[in-house]
Amino acid sequence: MRRLKIVAVSALLMGALYGCSQRSEAQAPSGPPPVTVAVPLRQEIVEWDEFTGRFEAVQNVDVRARVGGYIQAVHFRDGQYVRRGQLLFTLDPRPAQAALASAQAQVGQAEANLELARAQFARSEGLLASQAVSQAQVDADRAALRTAEANLAAAQAAVRARRLDLEFTRVTAPVSGRVSDRRVDPGNVIAGGSSAGDVLTTVVSDAPIHFTFEGSEALLLKYQREGANGRAVPVTIRLQDEPDYRWTGRLDFTDNALDARSGAIRLRAVVNNPNGFLRPGMFGAARVAGSQAYSALLIPDTAVATDQTRKVVYVVAQDGTVTPRPVQLGPLTQGLRVIRSGLAPTDRVIIGGQQRAMPGQKVTPQNGRIAPAPQEREAPTVSVQPAATATPAGALPSGD
Repeated sequence: MRRLKIVAVSALLMGALYGCSQRSEAQAPSGPPPVTVAVPLRQEIVEWDEFTGRFEAVQNVDVRARVGGYIQAVHFRDGQYVRRGQLLFTLDPRPAQAALASAQAQVGQAEANLELARAQFARSEGLLASQAVSQAQVDADRAALRTAEANLAAAQAAVRARRLDLEFTRVTAPVSGRVSDRRVDPGNVIAGGSSAGDVLTTVVSDAPIHFTFEGSEALLLKYQREGANGRAVPVTIRLQDEPDYRWTGRLDFTDNALDARSGAIRLRAVVNNPNGFLRPGMFGAARVAGSQAYSALLIPDTAVATDQTRKVVYVVAQDGTVTPRPVQLGPLTQGLRVIRSGLAPTDRVIIGGQQRAMPGQKVTPQNGRIAPAPQEREAPTVSVQPAATATPAGALPSGD
């Protein structure tokens, strides 16, 4: 009986295993595995290089009085916009007026001495003909005349200087721009002069405004070649609270040498600022056009695989065989990766089911379609590497 039970159990187990094997064979797919393929999307794009930088004033002037004295009045409100030549401070003019009057009196005295010297010299020349005076006397009178003329010229120069001092008691705005707060109140006595004098306030221009940033040597070479072709390099900028690059400008300056410590060079763009919204010192994220518009091949970034140090995509031949194709990658645009080289416009790239594709084996291709992803408003990835992003060619600003 025991042997019969063992035989019966063994038969049942074998039957169960056979049934599972039959079901597994029935469920196993037949033929090459299916994958989704599509030809690369062709689109006109413009590559951009991304940076962070800071806005700087085109003109930044410390306002100092050119003469010292007592501050009598202030003629502006802190932070207001002022025009060039607008009155900012008034110094007590009475000391300068007194000095001017004294200089004018010196001119009168010099003129009187000059008239006397001329009369004396004319008299001496007339008496020399009759030998009533000596030649030495005539020479002395001539020298006295020239001295009187020189004294008059010095007195007149002193008058001009004192008149300038009187004019400098009115401190005006040297440039148009936004004025800072006053650093000295009325009633204070200040020192004059361009270097040792007290800073009364500062004026910074804000229209247009500069945007400065640093780039690598490779970028410098690229921009120089583009500039040599006569093309103005456009720049778009967004502020830290803005989703879009709404400010436009153009690259107008590169420094004359690279920083020996960092290997970077300072670049500058001029940006229109008609309403004065942009202020010096603000940070911004900038995009500089790194290329002219060109036709590029685009595929999903998920279709790119890594083979050790290479980037490859899997291409399906006409007979269904999978072939790895080494490619050179470009930037991302609208969720798609730019392929610089390695693909042809007619290649069928595997965009779905890559895990089922093995190089050298056959697959069942199913046609798909590559489409740009909707653009999301995200903060840009800041980089100093060339071609950090790209946009469709129609998004290229004019750079005005």
